Amino acid sequence: MPDVAESPTPARRSNRRGQATRRNMLEAAIRSLASGEPGSVSANRIAKDIGATWGAVQYQFGDADGFWAAVLHRTAERRAETFATVDERASLRDRVTAIVDTLYHGLAEPDSRAIENLRAALPRDHAELERLYPQTAAELHSWGQSWLETCRTAFGGLGVDPERVREVATLLPGAMRGLVSERQLGSYADLDLARRALTNALVAYLQAP
Repeated sequence: MPDVAESPTPARRSNRRGQATRRNMLEAAIRSLASGEPGSVSANRIAKDIGATWGAVQYQFGDADGFWAAVLHRTAERRAETFATVDERASLRDRVTAIVDTLYHGLAEPDSRAIENLRAALPRDHAELERLYPQTAAELHSWGQSWLETCRTAFGGLGVDPERVREVATLLPGAMRGLVSERQLGSYADLDLARRALTNALVAYLQAP
């Protein structure tokens, strides 16, 4: 009887070890991808960087497609946590400002750099991406849906036109990447002024009848 009662413990410990190994691999992948170094978008290289074999990566994620999809999912979870709290007392302007500022600073963080470098290495053509990396393609598609939901939540309770929220949600990531790129390139433009102009434009559009 004692053997039966104690048998689940090793399994639980093994499962915890497996989860820790999986997390470590994902964090190592994000660090490697964020570096932007040549060859950083390589599951084999990342496995070597953390002292693991390609077989160990396959055991956790199945293949490179599963690995990249898991990396995307991990960063999406963190992004969701960043935007999880909405102050229901905040004005439309305060909410727009918060989103713009969060994206402006967040897009320079390792998670965002990692995803940008990964996406740059993947096929641009959707059909080709879906054929070669179906799980990764599905995860990228889900990003757009979850971001739209994030924006709907952010502007909830303000009576904003849902179609305009969808348009703003589609515009914001690209617009903010442009401003962050200007900052990284050392632009002479006043980027604080640019952010303020973008915020003013979005507020005016969202609150217009």
